Amino acid sequence: MADVEAVCREYGIPVEAPRGGGSHFKVHYPGLRDYVTVPSRRPIKPVYIRQLVRFIDLVRQHGHA
Repeated sequence: MADVEAVCREYGIPVEAPRGGGSHFKVHYPGLRDYVTVPSRRPIKPVYIRQLVRFIDLVRQHGHA
């Protein structure tokens, strides 16, 4: 998860830690309605990484990062 947080930090994308006993981190960007959830348990499956990459592309397309 540290790698996911580092990549998000590089693009200025906030990562919200699980709360209330949850098990997924929430990756969101102010001004966008979309978000991605990434499980905190390892290993992180490729499907979650693909979703994260698409989300980063969305942020970049909208000129946010």
